[in-house]
Amino acid sequence: MKRRSFIQAGVAGATTAALTAPAIAQEKYQWKMVTAWPKNLPGPGVAAQMLADRITALSGGRIEVKLFAAGELVPGRGVFDAVSEGTAELYHAVPAYWGSKSKGILLFGSQPFGLRADEQVGWLHHGGGQVLYDEMYGRFGLKPFLCGNSGPQWQGWFRSEINSVDDLKGLKFRTTGLASEMCSKMGMAVQAMGGRDMFQALQSGALDAGEFIGPWTDSALGYYQIAKNYYWPGVGEPSSAEECAVNLKAFNALPDDLKQAVSLACESLYNPVWTEYTTKHALALKQLVTEHGVTVRKLPDDVMIAMGNAAGEVIAELREDDDELVKRIVESFLAYRSSISEYMTYADNGQMNARVLDYNYQG
Repeated sequence: MKRRSFIQAGVAGATTAALTAPAIAQEKYQWKMVTAWPKNLPGPGVAAQMLADRITALSGGRIEVKLFAAGELVPGRGVFDAVSEGTAELYHAVPAYWGSKSKGILLFGSQPFGLRADEQVGWLHHGGGQVLYDEMYGRFGLKPFLCGNSGPQWQGWFRSEINSVDDLKGLKFRTTGLASEMCSKMGMAVQAMGGRDMFQALQSGALDAGEFIGPWTDSALGYYQIAKNYYWPGVGEPSSAEECAVNLKAFNALPDDLKQAVSLACESLYNPVWTEYTTKHALALKQLVTEHGVTVRKLPDDVMIAMGNAAGEVIAELREDDDELVKRIVESFLAYRSSISEYMTYADNGQMNARVLDYNYQG
């Protein structure tokens, strides 16, 4: 055979082999997601399943995520340790639950008199927050992402009216995160518990009042059956970010395209989750008032001012924390809050103030 014919035959053979040979098998990953929520709880339980499904979809099925609700594999408050230790690959929860690990973690979820949902993600993406978030969670072998937000939370459900700061002293109240420290400084007897446990505690009298999220989720848990006074604004949590944390070894073992798939799955859900909360909170609030006899009440200004002063004490203590990383997190948060608050006076605040003026808009 001539040399050219031999080469042509070789190329043809190689092409045929390439067309008929099976594609190189891509490794697939079976991941367990543990959550802090009952399965499909309106709000966070729904969002957790959305995230599991989106990671699976964006990875082209190469990461198959199976969700385990609170108590199915580990308790809801045990998901941080479970993923840190490798019992599961990722969790869905809120940073407000992990203050026992580090007080600095709490700022990534919510802060009394702090950032709204858009500002919270702005701090992380454009104000240096994500670098600090990664550094803090890296201590525990985790890679964190924000993946949703409840928007402004409510001050909660109260058996009795609140007319003064003195009405709060000794009040048995459920809340979490830095809000719990603010309330403690107000003389409230703060207790931490899950949403369903809060219902039972209100029913038994173990609690006088409590907050969980907002109208959509709260109505599903039935708090209106026991406490009819629903107070706003929830100054303890102007927003509450939901997070996904991935075991760092498992995340680093992924090829780059799958790392990006996980990251984009989280990032792409932030706005859909937040806007679903906002939309369904509005609808649920109307039902609570018209169908369930709930009375919506505004916190008195002097109570909010006292809460603001207490929140200031909490932040001042964090600025003096022994942990240098916590101090850097606080200073970064405060710098962003100061900058964005000044601007919002003209931007969103201006628009909302204009919206409530007395003029004919709907005809």
